[in-house]
Amino acid sequence: MSDRTSEWFVPKFGSQKFRKSIGVLYLPYTAIVTCFAILGAITEPMDIERIIAISVIYFLSLGVSAHLLDAIGGKTKPWGDLPKLKLCAIALFVLGIAFTIGLYFAFLDSPLLFPIGIIEGFFLFAYNLELFGGKFHNKKSTVFSWGVLPVFAGSAIQTNSITIEALIISGIAAIITYILIKNSRPYKILKQTNGDINEIKKKEIILKLLSVGVVVGTLIFFIIRYFSM
Repeated sequence: MSDRTSEWFVPKFGSQKFRKSIGVLYLPYTAIVTCFAILGAITEPMDIERIIAISVIYFLSLGVSAHLLDAIGGKTKPWGDLPKLKLCAIALFVLGIAFTIGLYFAFLDSPLLFPIGIIEGFFLFAYNLELFGGKFHNKKSTVFSWGVLPVFAGSAIQTNSITIEALIISGIAAIITYILIKNSRPYKILKQTNGDINEIKKKEIILKLLSVGVVVGTLIFFIIRYFSM
């Protein structure tokens, strides 16, 4: 069995096509990565425009593009047979928008975004399309590219540097990402194999708490910083 439409982040309403279209984006996990980038950008001085920019960049690149590439490029097909050409076109289009925004700020005054973008782009394709024999499709790559690098990118777009605060936040983001992986993958297997219901509920609660906790924590951190400026 390779169907993921029964997992907690997939809508329980609407047509099968609609549910797959939303599910394939893994919105709670996308929100976590986007929040990591925002946390890196919540610094002093704080430019709201740049926070919005890095949010859009990561939502489109690692939220939309990466997940669409994963859906068509992985060895398994958890969402069934999807229109590869259409999804690939959408993935590259939104990725182009994300990189265009990133390039604008990189050329403007944040050249540190260049190496971060190149590295992030490499992992986006190598991980999700399982290139090089799937060598980079592992936990370490996920923690680094989805946990650490987004924080660095957020810091870079604001200050063109990796601040001490960003290093600390990236460490926390790495731990959260690792916990997420340790629970999301077994959860997926348990759901696909009709495993122990109690274990499924336990891991589902952990995943929900992580998602809500990161989003709420980011919002609180932003409000505190904004009104203390």
